[in-house]
Amino acid sequence: MSMIDYAAPAGPTRGHLSVPDGDGPWPGVVVVQDLMGVASDVQRIGDRIAANGYLALTPSLYHRGPKVGCVVSTMKSLVTGKGTAVDDLIAARDHLAADPRCTGKVGIVGFCMGGGFTLLLAPRGIFDAAAPNYGVLPRDLSELSSSCPMVASFGAKDRMLPGAVHKVEAALAAGDVPRDLKEYPDVGHSFMNEWGFPRPVPTLERVVGYNYSEPEAEDAWRRIFAFFDEHLGPK
Repeated sequence: MSMIDYAAPAGPTRGHLSVPDGDGPWPGVVVVQDLMGVASDVQRIGDRIAANGYLALTPSLYHRGPKVGCVVSTMKSLVTGKGTAVDDLIAARDHLAADPRCTGKVGIVGFCMGGGFTLLLAPRGIFDAAAPNYGVLPRDLSELSSSCPMVASFGAKDRMLPGAVHKVEAALAAGDVPRDLKEYPDVGHSFMNEWGFPRPVPTLERVVGYNYSEPEAEDAWRRIFAFFDEHLGPK
């Protein structure tokens, strides 16, 4: 993974680019950070996606100023569906599509806040596949009827998103969108994220249901790559 600059409406912005081994071309994937930013966990995710044959770009949504202000403006973009964060993510897609190492097919994957952005952008006709994981639902779920193909994962014990999988399923079914949605019964929020916090945070994570769970996480990754292979290939 290496840091790159790419063009965006608000001026040049930054992202972490993970490149597969070999010569390509490969499909592209925009990786959307969670609330923590582009920390080591999200960087590992970008590298994992590249290791599976995708050119992965992870935009850094918090670099345009003081972090607190960036977090506030990013969350505002998630709520309103517009703003610098949304523009930077769309610009990341355009950057990948224009890269000669990319086939031109581009997907998007996100976690928590990033999953919310993935749900937000999936119906806009710019991505070829989307993988939102425990993402905050958009205000107007009916827009998902025009979504690109979607593979999504939720935890049944997620107190933030009760019944989310059923709501997303109904919205996608209304548009006959190709989809693979799954709710894992024994996990809560953030079950795919390995933040690596020092003690006693991992204990608190388990108490509030935010802890990583390898069996469910690995099954979700298997489904994501199978779905992306189908809708973004060939590699």
